[in-house]
Order: sequence, then C-alpha cells, then structure tokens
Amino acid sequence: MKKILISGLVGGVILLIWQTLSWTALDIHGEMQAYTPNQDAVMEFLGENLEEGFYYMPNVVPGSNENPMEAFEGKPWAQVYYHNAYSADMGTNMARGFAVNFLAVLLLAWVLLKMDMPSFSTILTASIAVGFIGYLTVTYTNSIWFETKTMGDLVDTLVSWALVGLWLGWWLRK
Repeated sequence: MKKILISGLVGGVILLIWQTLSWTALDIHGEMQAYTPNQDAVMEFLGENLEEGFYYMPNVVPGSNENPMEAFEGKPWAQVYYHNAYSADMGTNMARGFAVNFLAVLLLAWVLLKMDMPSFSTILTASIAVGFIGYLTVTYTNSIWFETKTMGDLVDTLVSWALVGLWLGWWLRK
C-alpha cells in the first residue's frame, strides 16, 4: 500500500508540474487561447446577453422539432464558456488538479502492480498507453465533433505520462 501511495503522490506532483509548465512557460496550449482585438466588445455583448454557462450556437429552441443539422448547415457556429467573474485564485484549482493527478497515478500504479514483475519498458509503455487512451477517447473524440485543435493536448499526454512512466518504472521495480 505504501508503494502505491508514494507512486500516486510523486506521480501526481510530476503531472502537476508538467501541466503547469505546459500551460505557462512552454505555452503549448497557445493555439487554444487565441486573442482577438475585439474582446472588450465581445465580452460586453456576452455579459448583456448570457447567463453563466456553456453554450453551443446556433442551437434550436428546446422542445422544438427543428433539425439543427439542416437549419444551420453552412452558417457560423461557436461554443462559448461564459462566466460572470474571473478569479485569479489558483489555489483551489491546483489542489483539485493535484487530487485528480494523484488518483490517476494511484490507479495506474495499482494496475501495474497486479502484473507479474513488469519490466521498466512495460511500465513506461503502459503509462504512455493509459494517457493516450484518455486523449483518444475524450480530447480527440471531442475534437472530431467540435473541430478543435488538440496538438497541445497530445504533447501534454505523451510527455506527462512518459514522465510518470519513467518514475513508476524506477519506483515500482525497487
């Protein structure tokens, strides 16, 4: 149990450090946060017309029999995550992020320890595979439908889970 807990703690920290670097200093996700010189006008308009929430536009009126596939073909569309107020307090978000990372690595370590003496390369490959499965079934699948760019997410997945795999390959074989 101690080996799994330490795996999760250190692996969670590795993921959190990589995630912080990829979104800040390395700017891997820059293409996902484009700037528009019209942002003030757009934000003012959104504030006057939306409640806090997530919107897919255009969309049909709930309960309507209108087929959105036909009604909106060829027209502009957008997804909007609208919040009433920005908060720069990252403490809670980082704590939640670490908790998720800890749990993910903990579960991976548990699975790896169920194998009969996995090699370093098996642990490394399995770690990358677990991350890649998550990327393919969530991030990439969403990008198919919503036409988003995911290269930054792919880089995050491969690098972060390779780093975790290196750690687990060393630690779990001790």
